[in-house]
Amino acid sequence: MTAEIIYQGNLRTQATHIKSKTTLITDAPVDNRGKGESFSPTDMIATGLASCILTIMGIKAEDKGVDMSGARAEATKVMASEPRRISKISIKIYMPEKPFSDKEKMLLEKAAHGCPVRRSLHPDLEEELEIIWLS
Repeated sequence: MTAEIIYQGNLRTQATHIKSKTTLITDAPVDNRGKGESFSPTDMIATGLASCILTIMGIKAEDKGVDMSGARAEATKVMASEPRRISKISIKIYMPEKPFSDKEKMLLEKAAHGCPVRRSLHPDLEEELEIIWLS
């Protein structure tokens, strides 16, 4: 088992990661009868995609002895209706001001596209990925 999720009422859940015991709360978004006081389940999809991309890039960077600490991502999701679903996720990755070579940039960009979350999403979901090199 990966996680235990308990419905707490009022469109809120509490999820506990089994191995680490870390917990997180989700709320339904304001536009879907929720309070919007925490991540919504659909926010978690966009956030998971951005986190996965950074993690896979980080693995490649570590393998190559490259320091990419300080890299950050912005995730934006767009909802559609009929049926209600995520229609688009845009991810912007901001790489820190460090001297990345062209080869390192190419390797990290390729790694970003190999994220397993990305490979698991429906092909109809529109995805935008932009990597911004601040150096």
